[in-house]
Amino acid sequence: MVKKLNGLLGEYDLSYSLWQVIFYVRNFGPCTLVEICKYYEVERPNVTRMVHRLEEQGIVEQIPGKDRREKVIHMTEKGEGIYLACRTEITSLERQAMKGIPEAQQKILFELLPQIRENLNDQGEEIH
Repeated sequence: MVKKLNGLLGEYDLSYSLWQVIFYVRNFGPCTLVEICKYYEVERPNVTRMVHRLEEQGIVEQIPGKDRREKVIHMTEKGEGIYLACRTEITSLERQAMKGIPEAQQKILFELLPQIRENLNDQGEEIH
């Protein structure tokens, strides 16, 4: 699925990782690097690189926050357009993936996925 998403997003010079940042900023509003890092459980240097790349592409911009050390990431008008175009194509891909699966079963799947993710996160902590 990620391979298909990368192919789709590649048309916009994006990857799935970059899309995750766009998705977060678009859906949760202006935010900081720390908020994105916590949400996706990713190291700050990785998110910093992604935000800089998106900034170079004109998709997001960083504006000084209340604390001068922290910048707030905002979606640009261009970024909004790219988000909407990608979202349309991703929705189509999601429909294709769920084709033939009754809505009731899809609902169960989406209810279970957060628990599966939590279990995998807990398992990773037990191993280390």
